[in-house]
Amino acid sequence: MADTNLYQAQANELSQKLWAIANELRGQMDSSEFKNYILGVIFYRYLSERTEQYMQEILENDGVTYEEAFADDDYRPVVEEWSLQHLGYVIKPQYLFRELIRKITRFENDEDKFSVEDFERAINELTGSTMGHESNKAFDGLFNDMRLQDARLGETVADRTDMIGRVMVRVFDIDFNLEDSEFDVLGTAYMILIGLFASDAGKKGGEFYTPAAPARLCATLATLGLEEAKTVGDCTCGSASMLLEVQKHLSSHRVGHFYGQELNASTYNMARMNMIMHGVDWQKFDIYKGDTLKDDKYGDLKMTVQVCNPPYSLKWSADKKFEDDPRYSGAGKLAPKGQADLAFVEHMVYHMDEEDGRVAVLLPHGVLFRGGAEEAIRKYLGKELNKIDAIIGLPANLFHGASIPVCVLVLKSKRNGNSNNILFIDASKEFTSGKNQNLLEDSHIRKIVDAYSERKDIDKYARVVSMDEIEENEWNLNIPRYIDTTEFEEEIDIILVQKEIDSIRDRKQIAIQKVSDLMMQLGL
Repeated sequence: MADTNLYQAQANELSQKLWAIANELRGQMDSSEFKNYILGVIFYRYLSERTEQYMQEILENDGVTYEEAFADDDYRPVVEEWSLQHLGYVIKPQYLFRELIRKITRFENDEDKFSVEDFERAINELTGSTMGHESNKAFDGLFNDMRLQDARLGETVADRTDMIGRVMVRVFDIDFNLEDSEFDVLGTAYMILIGLFASDAGKKGGEFYTPAAPARLCATLATLGLEEAKTVGDCTCGSASMLLEVQKHLSSHRVGHFYGQELNASTYNMARMNMIMHGVDWQKFDIYKGDTLKDDKYGDLKMTVQVCNPPYSLKWSADKKFEDDPRYSGAGKLAPKGQADLAFVEHMVYHMDEEDGRVAVLLPHGVLFRGGAEEAIRKYLGKELNKIDAIIGLPANLFHGASIPVCVLVLKSKRNGNSNNILFIDASKEFTSGKNQNLLEDSHIRKIVDAYSERKDIDKYARVVSMDEIEENEWNLNIPRYIDTTEFEEEIDIILVQKEIDSIRDRKQIAIQKVSDLMMQLGL
């Protein structure tokens, strides 16, 4: 489990640096837009340094530098081919990030001076190098949100050059510690920028990134006892932080292939950036752009582990045509138009591996007790398919822009002897109060995971509930129905309390009389 203190220290340092960078663009455009420039520069720097590191390794025995190899007509095609096969892209030596920084800060003459057009050419050549290659699916359009000709960066080329150059220099000065897999650089940077400029980004900004602790909890629950996973998926993957979290919690850290789907174009780009920045080979992941509920990009794919934090109570069409969709047809009813929550769960259940499929999904509590179609879907998932393994209530105010308490649904394709019950855990009081949000600490996560693993009754915290009792409650899965957290107050002795009140009143009168006597003696 990650060291929370270390993570927080890294995040605080990054916050200070990003604040300084953001101030370079303050007043020019909304933060929801200029964060794309900052994240894009961070990503380009990473790709550049990855290129340098790789080239240093493969050319070490040849005794030549990357610059020398690229200048050689015989070497150049070879190193380009190696770069495309291993990295998926090519960055020419003159477009390495450190070389662009040199041109910004230590140029020798006006012809050698940096221009924003240099950076634009560098990006175009990087993405262009992937054209016609399989890696294009991972890199195509990655920098679309960084519009270097946007007049809001500056009216003239010189103005835009000055603005983006200052941002690049500040990014160059940050030690991102990119090889520390515990630290989600892009995801953390994104949330810091959203938090710093929440008034610009709006409440919806946080929906594209699940905070580290809830993501860690879901990943831990979904991977319990697993050494590796053939396939890992997130059907509303946002910045891909939860996908990456799963890999960390597998004992071997081995994932055969990652799958994700994301509707928002900017966040779709960030998800692919995040996978690459965490060392996931472009051949090992497929992130699709599209509406998961309407357009299932997975086809017939079955997955070992799925995690998800879908947008809560999302409105969807609930069109009758979906009654024939194999993901939704089993329950006999479609999720309501105003609450698509359980439609996402049905999607994940459809894509569960039949041998050892696992799902951990964050949802609003309403899915546990609302009637109508949602009751029918609960019965289908829990009774007919018998996939619901545990329901865990979490504290309120864990997410940016969403103060409501949420729950974790854990589903498994094989219940391993627990097919006649469902585990309920009430962890709603397991948090540390924070300045803007409540925090789920490592100790809270361990307590939840231990209770899930041990699967036994714990007074006012956890209870194994039989299917018969759930059936009696007509598949209302509201946690308070099964776990009584009422704290009984000590019985009050009214007669004794009255005596204490009388005694206080008497002492008060004596004190008043003493003060009155003293004042008379003083002539007051």
